[in-house]
Amino acid sequence: MRGVGDDPVSAQGRTWRPRLGRPRPSDAAAAVAVALVLIPQSLAYAVLAGMPPATGLAVGAAATVAAAPFVSSPHLQTGPVAITGLLTIGAISPLADVASAEYVGLAALLAVLVGLVRIGFGLLGIGAVAYIMSRPVLAGFVPAAGLLIALSQVPDILGLEPEGASPVLRAAHALVDIGNGDPLSAGLGVLTVVVVVLGRRVHALFPSVLLAVVLGVMVSLALGYQGAVVGELPTSLPAPDLALPWGRAADLVGPVMVVALVGFAEPAAIARTYAQQTGAPWDADREFVSQGVANLAAGAVGGFPAGGSFSRSAVAREAGGQTAWTGLLTGVIVMAAIPFSGLLHALPTAVLGGVILASVLSLLWPDEALALRDRSRQQVLVAGTTFVVTLLAAPQVHIGVLVGVMAAVGAHLRREANLTLPAWRDGDTLHVRPTGVLFFGSAHRVDDGLTALLREHPGVTGLVLHMDRLGRADVTGAMALRDALEAIARSGVEPVVDDLTPTSRKILTRTLPPRMTVGPRPDTTKARRAAGLRGSCEDRI
Repeated sequence: MRGVGDDPVSAQGRTWRPRLGRPRPSDAAAAVAVALVLIPQSLAYAVLAGMPPATGLAVGAAATVAAAPFVSSPHLQTGPVAITGLLTIGAISPLADVASAEYVGLAALLAVLVGLVRIGFGLLGIGAVAYIMSRPVLAGFVPAAGLLIALSQVPDILGLEPEGASPVLRAAHALVDIGNGDPLSAGLGVLTVVVVVLGRRVHALFPSVLLAVVLGVMVSLALGYQGAVVGELPTSLPAPDLALPWGRAADLVGPVMVVALVGFAEPAAIARTYAQQTGAPWDADREFVSQGVANLAAGAVGGFPAGGSFSRSAVAREAGGQTAWTGLLTGVIVMAAIPFSGLLHALPTAVLGGVILASVLSLLWPDEALALRDRSRQQVLVAGTTFVVTLLAAPQVHIGVLVGVMAAVGAHLRREANLTLPAWRDGDTLHVRPTGVLFFGSAHRVDDGLTALLREHPGVTGLVLHMDRLGRADVTGAMALRDALEAIARSGVEPVVDDLTPTSRKILTRTLPPRMTVGPRPDTTKARRAAGLRGSCEDRI
């Protein structure tokens, strides 16, 4: 897997200069193909985010254009995506009524703050922070998010409006009340899913989403559909405006960090995947900047957080897109289509629900979590915990992410704390070879373990610790070892520490008494400087 700096343009990428590359004829054709998918998806994902549909078009145009000059991967397509839509409604719905003016303002503020955080990560060169979302956490969160997204669309497809905030409870109430649903809405929703899924099997470039939307509008107009529809849409892109509810920023601190990291996992995975397959450049720091700029643009036009899309990136690559011009032209095409968006006023929201449902079907099967079964039971537990908490905490799904990260850290510390003390006796000397990591989490094992071993081997006069299997040591661990060895020395057993490794030598030789270590003690920087000063004075005398 490539990481930051693994490709030949990483150093250039960190100059942060906008670059699009030399345009290729196929970029324009790819942009058309992507735009045909992006326009209906923008409307659908806006509804998923709890926003007016028109804001989806604004994000689809502004975020896509803004990100293009800064992306490190020429295949990455930015704009509205399902995961960030779910994260948005989870973060804002507890603070304001969905789709209200207050809600829209907070969502735009969320996008701007996410943009600032991502740009900050990129400019500081700490793009590796994206990896704080471990694979087990994502393995639990992604299918849970996919399930919640799918369940959130059940009421719209059935033409019902059950009460409640949790997508799980709303879907359950809608299914219980299915007899009062609208058969035409349900039919349109199911038809949309079928058209989109079958269209993908025809060809990756088959405009199945657009076809489903066109069919939905035609059926709505022909049959005089009385259910919920998109309604009137603006005919121009909103002017940038940062007059946002900045006084509420403190309410969004937690969600901002979660959206900034979780929402970045998808574009990062896209860029890494194509980097492995094609050798296309990949720089996590630059990608953070590109996604940050995209979110600033999305917030400035009154939208919601944006991200990278797997489906649209695949379309771009399949259609022959080779440079960042594909993304820029895609945004321009969406911008040019906004004046004609009024043609979609009769589009049933049930169709948008079907589009969303079809887009997340691939997320529902927990194949990544199942693959962990043969690797680590602890990591399966991390994935399972993340999955369950995400479902229970919905719509505040960021809580599931935070709990998952804490569970992953806890599992790591538990594994690291498993310091073992294999031992053997040679005459009056007890030999011990500590194996593992000596840090604050495993420090207690040193004192307890050595005391138990000496109790099991009465009569020994010497103790030799062979440290060649010690991974590393921190200050707390080194001090615990010192205290244990000094106590052992007072009991009449002479302890010696041998076979120090480069990773632990520095901290242990500085912490342990000189008489307890074997081999040369490296000079500290301070000692070397002092020796140099003495030498220079002697030379002058």
